Formats: sequence, structure tokens, C-alpha cells
Amino acid sequence: MSLPFLRSAVVQLAAYTPHVESEEDPSPAALDILDTNECPYDLPEALKEKLAWQLRHGIAANRYPDGGHGALKDAIAQYVTETAAGAAFNADYISVGNGSDELIRSLLIATCIGGEGSVLVANPTFSMYGILARTLGIPVVTVGRSEDTFEVDLAAAQQAIEQPQSAPVRVVFMVHPNSPTGNALTAAEVDWLEALPPDILVVVDEAYFEFSQQTTVANVLNRPNWVVMRTFSKALRLAAYRVGYTVANPALTQALEKVRLPYNLPSLTQAAAQLALAHRQELLAVVPEIQQQRREMASAIAQHTPLRLWPSDANFLYGRPPAQAGQPIETELERWFNRLRVQGTLVRHTGGGLRITIGTPAENQRTLTHLKQV
Repeated sequence: MSLPFLRSAVVQLAAYTPHVESEEDPSPAALDILDTNECPYDLPEALKEKLAWQLRHGIAANRYPDGGHGALKDAIAQYVTETAAGAAFNADYISVGNGSDELIRSLLIATCIGGEGSVLVANPTFSMYGILARTLGIPVVTVGRSEDTFEVDLAAAQQAIEQPQSAPVRVVFMVHPNSPTGNALTAAEVDWLEALPPDILVVVDEAYFEFSQQTTVANVLNRPNWVVMRTFSKALRLAAYRVGYTVANPALTQALEKVRLPYNLPSLTQAAAQLALAHRQELLAVVPEIQQQRREMASAIAQHTPLRLWPSDANFLYGRPPAQAGQPIETELERWFNRLRVQGTLVRHTGGGLRITIGTPAENQRTLTHLKQV
């Protein structure tokens, strides 16, 4: 159906699809959901009971949530300081969003909308940077990565900045470690980002920080054009509650506060995030297990399947099957993806490969069995 009042750019967009469904899929209860990089473990029952108590006795349903996120920002600042290797932050450096996606959108609105700039991304990477930019009419400049290491083509990135084809690049997005490929930023890539001029915003997305334990957040203190994004959706187990945050110069944080929607984080979500931070040692205790499972899975996949895997600093693995004679690699990828799904393992087909989230030991064993069968 044609809707002539829609912007042509919106009509042509492809929406982000978390899960690709098929009539051949097993029932959802029989699927191992290993395509969205969540923590495989739910909140402990005792914490769920505390959150339920908050809902019953601490949250008035007829009142708006804390629109300034004061208590939550204080708790996040304390956590960031603990992870920053000597750097100290307070609530003035923190902005909170309904998932990192809202914060990406706010950054774009604050910098590039209205023809004032374009964004640069290095593919393959998290698709929402490009999707959100295009919904706002912002040009997206893409550069490639090494086929061997997935390091960014820095020469091409520098050329894109020095010789813009449309609007000048105002924002550079990098994931550390990258999704879907799992590689952390190299020293050369960090040096290049640090050398960018102050009129370009550097966004380092550290969604998988807890698994990599590598961070650039100290740069925020001496670089006003540097912002680090993190999330509660991965290691802190709150994907259902949608909490993301940025760490940035207070002046940039104030700009983000201007463009975000009011009351953007429900009271229960704020309560869940504060509860998670208060019990972070308990929740993060599973990280070493996930890291070990990642190493064991990588070794077993390399030993028993033809998938080529790359080293990962995140809670997932990224691999590609060998090409078949006379067939494009995408055909073979689609075959692996569909066979795994029919068997009950849902992985992500993206970036020219398969991204496999590390699950529980039982899920990982089933995944390995299914990979062998494919």
C-alpha cells in the first residue's frame, strides 16, 4: 500500500530485524537463542523478588518516573570510576537512554541532523548506526576492514574525512570490541581516533566491556569530543529493561539531555538498573565462565568443523564457512544459518559471516553438535 505522505528515504529503508522467523522453525521454547549476544543467565530469583517488592511498594504507578535519573546516574558514575583505571567520574558525565539505540539517536540529532554532517562507520559493524542515521536523513560514509584481522582501513577513513563526498564527517562510530567480528580496537586505531580534530565526535561503543575488560573511557576526561557508550543489556542481564548510558564531557551530556524525550526511562527500569549495580559483583561473577566457554567453543569448532573463526574479546564468536565451488559465499552462509535454525540453534547471519553468542554450557554443547551435523 502506498502512503504518499511518507518520506521517500523512509520508504526505502529496511527495518532492523532481531530474529528472522521461518515456518520450519522449532517452537520458541525449543530454540537456543544465540543471536542477540545477551547473557545466558536470568536475574537470580532473590533479585527478582526484590524488584517485585519495589514494584508493589516503592513505585507509584500514577506518578511519572524520575526524569533526571539522579540516583541511577550516581550509581553508574561510581561503577564507571571503578572500571576506569584511576579516572574519576560523577553524575555530570552520565546520560541514560532507553537502550543504547536511543542514545545513538540523540547523538545524531545533536550533531548531524539538518544537513550539518555525516557519520562514518567501518563495515561490518553494528547496523543501528547506519539505520538510525538514515531515518534522520543523515548521510552514512562507510569504509572497509581487513579481511584477515577486521582492523579498520584507516587510510580510507582518513581520506573520507579529508575529502568528504557529501556533508563533512561529524561523527565516527567504533565498537570496542566490534560486533559482529569480536575484535577490540588496536593501538593504531585508538591513536587514529585520538588524533581526530575536535570538530569530529568520536563515539566508542563498549557494549561488551565487561567481557573484554578493555576501555577508552579515560579519554573522556581530556577530550571533549570523546564519548563512551555502555549498556546493561549484556553482562548485567537487563536486556528486557532497555538501559544504556553514555560517559561524556558534561557539556555534551547537557546537549544529550536537551534532545532526549522526557521521562524516557520507566521507574521499574531505573529500579532494575540500580538493583543490578548494587549487586554487580554477583551478576558479573558469571563473566569468567562465559570467557572460558568462549575459548572452549572456539577450540572445539576449529577442531570439528570447517568454520573459520576469528579471535573474540566479546561474548560471541564470529566465523565463516569455506566457499563452495561455483556458489557465492552468501549461499553457503544461508545454508548454515537455516540448517542450524531448523535444528534449534538460532545464530545471527550478518556481516558476511555467522555470529554465535556464547550461551550456557548445555546450549554451547548443543550448538557444537548442530555445527558438526551441518
